[in-house]
Amino acid sequence: MGLFVALEIVFTRFLSYQGANVRIGLGFLPVALAAITFGPIYGGLTGALADVIRMALFPMGTAYFPGLTISAFLSGAIYGILLHNKPKSYLRITITVLIITLFIDLGLNTFWLTILLKKTFFVLVIDRIISNTIMFPIRIIMIYLSWKYLGDFIESNILKKTVSATK
Repeated sequence: MGLFVALEIVFTRFLSYQGANVRIGLGFLPVALAAITFGPIYGGLTGALADVIRMALFPMGTAYFPGLTISAFLSGAIYGILLHNKPKSYLRITITVLIITLFIDLGLNTFWLTILLKKTFFVLVIDRIISNTIMFPIRIIMIYLSWKYLGDFIESNILKKTVSATK
């Protein structure tokens, strides 16, 4: 799980575009893979821990805001609930990404930003709709490909070693 937290921090901090109200990057991917591999609780914890550690180490423009940590936890938990121990399919991933995009990214995160930035919801949501429209197909494709190719490796090598080490 620590590896996924570290990857989320690196992907979000160094491999993404951070605008005033939007972020375009691959920070979602380690959280999704942690949730797919370990389940909703660990997926949520991966997102939340990465958010707290990233803000402590690399604050990016705004102060730490606990609401965004709640959103990070919920995103990881939703990935885990809908994708952990489930068949790999574009439809399942699309539904999962759609739920997170609508309810967490456009809904809850925009609400948190209205509190944090003291701007109206509708001013913020316009930019966020554009960035989430760009990221929507990227998330689906990246999660599917990563799950397909890395998921089998993680399940066959890392999880088996972890289970046998605990016995």
